[in-house]
Amino acid sequence: MLELLVFACLLAVAHSLQGADVVLSCYFIEEGGGMMGGSLFTRTPATLVLRDLPMSSDLSPETITPYNPPDEPKADDLIFEVVVSSVEIPEAESLLHADCNEQEVVCELSRYTPRGIEPDALPAHFIGSIQIEGGGVGLTLVLQTISNEKTESSTPPLMQSKLHLPLSQWGTLLTDAVFVVFSRSPSLSASIGDDARLDCGYRQKDVLPERSMGLEWRWQHKGNGRRILDMRAQGVETDGGTEVQVEREGVSADSNLLIRDGNASLTMKMLKVSDEGTYICTISSGAFQTQQIVQLHIIQPPRVFLSDKKVVFQDESPQKLSCHCERYYPLDVHVEWLSQPPSETESISLTEKASLSSHRQHNDGTFSLSSFLFKHLNQQETTTGWSWQHWFCQYCFCIRHQDRC
Repeated sequence: MLELLVFACLLAVAHSLQGADVVLSCYFIEEGGGMMGGSLFTRTPATLVLRDLPMSSDLSPETITPYNPPDEPKADDLIFEVVVSSVEIPEAESLLHADCNEQEVVCELSRYTPRGIEPDALPAHFIGSIQIEGGGVGLTLVLQTISNEKTESSTPPLMQSKLHLPLSQWGTLLTDAVFVVFSRSPSLSASIGDDARLDCGYRQKDVLPERSMGLEWRWQHKGNGRRILDMRAQGVETDGGTEVQVEREGVSADSNLLIRDGNASLTMKMLKVSDEGTYICTISSGAFQTQQIVQLHIIQPPRVFLSDKKVVFQDESPQKLSCHCERYYPLDVHVEWLSQPPSETESISLTEKASLSSHRQHNDGTFSLSSFLFKHLNQQETTTGWSWQHWFCQYCFCIRHQDRC
């Protein structure tokens, strides 16, 4: 599926004490013929309505209203109405609160062809991707159209102009969520030497006990990529066993949890700088196969120290102060110099007068940097008789556009 940074609007609404509706403004992605044999992707505004999502008791139904379909159904409208009671959607309540938490939601839809199924076969299938920016659950849903045969009406149903599929009496395309792959933590940070758990899981409607499962974890970073783990597991009522191939020492996934609980999480031991990157969790079960992406960021604060803890001025000659920041990651680090005279309560910045060495990279991928400050005793310091003064060196870590000082 084409990855697009399309921001979605979210409105949480409810029509009962048992569940709430979530309405997402999405884009429907299609691939068409481009010039000179290239590919051209088109985006059509669409609406995704998730019906009856579970909500906690602290969400007051008096403050929200139910989803109301258009007064007059139109063939050009793309409204996907999804019944989500068939499968559990983990962390679904975060979708209800995303708008209140000022979190953007990225939502896109496209056609989907299950394995072994003809592209134009009915029921039709679609795939939806929902990502909450700035933290929150990531979801990939396989949707299957629901037949309108039970509708008692002599009037032919309205056909959706783009999909050529029958709409409900209120103008929506009725679908059922039949397969969901999710990550509760699509982005996480860890330090060198730590262990990490990359969260991934799935839920499926009408699970067969004898089914076979496939799980693959792949790593990608700066144009490089490789398979980390490949697992083939059989259902609980079969004797096929489990086949596992591991390409990185210290990684594992539990086949029993995969079959029994839908837990496809990857455990990684003793993280290194080279482990940073994008991890793709691909789950296959029966006719369905889809994926979720987890970003792993490596963060290593530096060891900061001064070369001399005490500086003595014998005359008016300048003294060199050296501050060393060792073995940090990532590269973006800012060194600050501060001075605090004994009579002052606030520090004075001297950073503009300092110089920096070049970055030095170590074999483990971490960096080191030194900052130098030449300090003169000015006339005020001499006449006021300052016998001592504090200089401070501190670092400010800039990680993924977030300052950590």
